[in-house]
Amino acid sequence: MEANPVQNSDSLRSSALSIARAVRLHPEHYPSERTIHEHVILKKTRMIKDNKKAKKLKIVCTIGLIIFFQQFAKAQVNQNQQFLQKVGVSDSIYSKILNESRKIYVQLPVGYEVEKNQKYPVVFILDGEIFLPTVNEVQSYYSGGFTPEMVLVGISNEKNRLRDLTTSGITTKYGMPFNERNGEAANFLKFIETELIPFIENKYPVTNYRTLIGHSYGGLFTLSTLIHRPNLFANYLAIDPSLDWDDQKLMKEAQDLLFIEKYQGKALFMSLSGQLHMQNSQITIANVMEDTTDFTLFARSNIAFSNMIRQNAKNGLSFEWKFYPGDLHGTIPFPSIMDGLVSIFKWYQMENTDKINSFDTPKEELFNIIKYREKKLKDHFGYFEPPYPEELLNMSGYMNMDMQQPEKAKMYFELAVAYYPESANAHDSMADYYEAQNDYTNAIKHAVKAFELSGNDFYKKRIERLKMKK
Repeated sequence: MEANPVQNSDSLRSSALSIARAVRLHPEHYPSERTIHEHVILKKTRMIKDNKKAKKLKIVCTIGLIIFFQQFAKAQVNQNQQFLQKVGVSDSIYSKILNESRKIYVQLPVGYEVEKNQKYPVVFILDGEIFLPTVNEVQSYYSGGFTPEMVLVGISNEKNRLRDLTTSGITTKYGMPFNERNGEAANFLKFIETELIPFIENKYPVTNYRTLIGHSYGGLFTLSTLIHRPNLFANYLAIDPSLDWDDQKLMKEAQDLLFIEKYQGKALFMSLSGQLHMQNSQITIANVMEDTTDFTLFARSNIAFSNMIRQNAKNGLSFEWKFYPGDLHGTIPFPSIMDGLVSIFKWYQMENTDKINSFDTPKEELFNIIKYREKKLKDHFGYFEPPYPEELLNMSGYMNMDMQQPEKAKMYFELAVAYYPESANAHDSMADYYEAQNDYTNAIKHAVKAFELSGNDFYKKRIERLKMKK
């Protein structure tokens, strides 16, 4: 690890959370924030002081691999700041398509560091001024172990919401005149596709792996995008969507497209709130489809659309539908965002954690598990992504050194160097391994590389010490 391991507390927190979520230990085994902080600071004294002290410090280091300290994520608060947290940096883009300036809010992952040049999947959130904080809160608990770290882009729909999110134009609604401007979703989607996405990709550290989240009319827009432009996003979260709009027109358009289009690699999570009938509590999920009044059209449209998707399961779309009987239209976004993100990223969750955590698992089996995850991530994302965080690989290496399993330790350190070749920390840890094996030639080689990458004098002094031992 580098000489100043605590220089970025947010990065430390993010790395530790990624590790902790992968192993899922019971909360009663959480360490204190101080313990976690100290184990990173002290790692640098490993192998510099006498063996007894080094042994102690390595044990402290390995604790981080097997603990889940969720409270640490929220515990590091600057005592001088006025707020516990601030979410979403305001930005804007002028749209020639819409002929107006549009406000957006952007939230980067807590562990983002400019010098690492890392890019992340991106989530576009309709009604972002309302729902970006919710998505961010869910990510603060689930990212790393259940969902990938992602850049969040909240699109403000505070103005012209009905115009931009409704998918066809109407002049009457439920038999009454309707004069508000509407039905221009196609134009708004053109803005997102040709102006907003390029703007985000040019300015922020994002990949082309995208997720779209929308509620109500935003849910309608989300489903319309899936039906008409399925390749624009990989994942779609449609929360209590207004599929009753324009006499269920989108449903009629989807009927044929769901049959002929291919949705392989795409995922949809869709939800329905418990407010099935505004005036009749006897209407339940069991009998709502038997009702023919306008009061249940919203719910019936939702259920009918979900049934239509299930009937076309051969198109390859990964689909989950969930009913929330205890939630209203206004409360359903929170549980839907939580369940939806976990659902669409079910494939991302770490596999074989029992074998990863067991010292009895053969090295060859561990290697195959890691390579399987590497391939799985590439197949889903469409680009290479390291299967595990650098810190997890390093800590696994040190743990196996402590357990007198040098071949496993070497494997983990070598993988850290292979997946993170520009990391001085990875090369420094590799040097630690070789020094423990009294292989000072290779230890010096990796210490030199760590110095070349970081320019940190700590490595320069370490090289001198290693040369004296050679």
